[in-house]
Amino acid sequence: MEYLSTRNIKKTYSFKDVFLKGLAPDGGLFIPKKIPFYSKEDLKRLKSLTYQELASDIILKFCSDEFNKNEVNDIVNTSYKNFRTSNVVNIRKIGKINLLELFHGPTLAFKDIAMQVIGNMYEKILKKNDLKINVVVATSGDTGAAAVNAIRDRQNIKIFVLHPHNKISDIQRKFMTTTNSKNVFNIALEGNFDDCQKLVKSMFADKKFNNSINMSGVNSINWTRIVIQIVYYFFCYFKVANQDEKINFSVPTGNFGDIYAGYVAKKMGLPINKLIAATNTNDILKRVIKSGSYKPEKVLHTISPSMDIQVASNFERLIFDIYSGNSDKISKLMKLLQEKGEFKLEATELKKIQDNFLSESLSENETKLVIKEIYNQEKILIDPHTAIGIGVLKKLKFKENIVTLATAHPAKFYNVVKNETQVVPELPANLKKILIDKENYKKLPNNIKVVQNYILEKI
Repeated sequence: MEYLSTRNIKKTYSFKDVFLKGLAPDGGLFIPKKIPFYSKEDLKRLKSLTYQELASDIILKFCSDEFNKNEVNDIVNTSYKNFRTSNVVNIRKIGKINLLELFHGPTLAFKDIAMQVIGNMYEKILKKNDLKINVVVATSGDTGAAAVNAIRDRQNIKIFVLHPHNKISDIQRKFMTTTNSKNVFNIALEGNFDDCQKLVKSMFADKKFNNSINMSGVNSINWTRIVIQIVYYFFCYFKVANQDEKINFSVPTGNFGDIYAGYVAKKMGLPINKLIAATNTNDILKRVIKSGSYKPEKVLHTISPSMDIQVASNFERLIFDIYSGNSDKISKLMKLLQEKGEFKLEATELKKIQDNFLSESLSENETKLVIKEIYNQEKILIDPHTAIGIGVLKKLKFKENIVTLATAHPAKFYNVVKNETQVVPELPANLKKILIDKENYKKLPNNIKVVQNYILEKI
């Protein structure tokens, strides 16, 4: 498997390059030169596999130049041994909706499914190549917690997590800041998630700084995150669909990574009809999918903070695909975004997106109403992000062949859930200590030099 950058298809990279760098040296995102494809016969074979076996089969296709089959099996089995369900994910019914619960990992969010694997991959690659690295990651709430849990106490690696100060839930923050490990550093940045993400991208682009700290990243811009998230689309399809039946997935999404994994699954041969980008009032994805105009606006702080994003990084991967791998075109569009604050897709390319994607958004009140209705009707507690995934289906009048991704445990947003249902969602017993453990984080201004100096001091 060879990889390219969305902004330069002339240079190729190995899986190790892609894994350790996170972002391409030219500022683009890594993409496989060719997406592997499963035939109908292949899909029949995959259907009988356990989640872990399926994960090993899919992941190996993207990294066989770095890991052999036994190594991938070992990484996958080690990564998922402490999940609260043996199948890694759980599927339950809410009316006619199949709810795909992705929050049974150590920090109660879908990010754990990829991050635990990534943590174990880091350990193997660093040991094999005698390397030391520093991971720098921006989080809108869940990525940071999952990354900290996966990387804490490991050798030859330090992690620096930037979260927007006072703009994530208490539980999201405490999962990160109560981790007492010498290789973990939490930064509360004065700004929003897009500010955090912009700083991290700028640090990657600063070649002198990047090389001096041997910088790596685990945001959804890291291709490995996408690969590992492909697995649960396949697993869920095999559990809920009839043979060759096309189904629809509603995905609460901010940075477009989780839903893009579904798009790759479709390109790999999985019979998916529509991928529905479910957004909150920060609805840039709805606007661009409906109109072709990509124009970030002011980020609004909402009760679904993991989606409080106006620059959806992974969208660049999609437009690279719909422009048939024309990296010059992508570079021009990204330059327009940087200089003019927007770009516009042509009608032909917009049609290609609309053939695969739909999008709708929910207001704060609509989101709260869904939480309340689902509890009253089903006695099931859901978090605000999952509520948006369910709520947009009603707006779009989808009634059958649908899966909604439940991306976080309701206890991570207990205040919102309690206000709407009068029920406090409980943390699993082994996690309750984060409520009382001492927090440790550094509040810093939205200034790249200040953040860089802090990182340099700690390494």
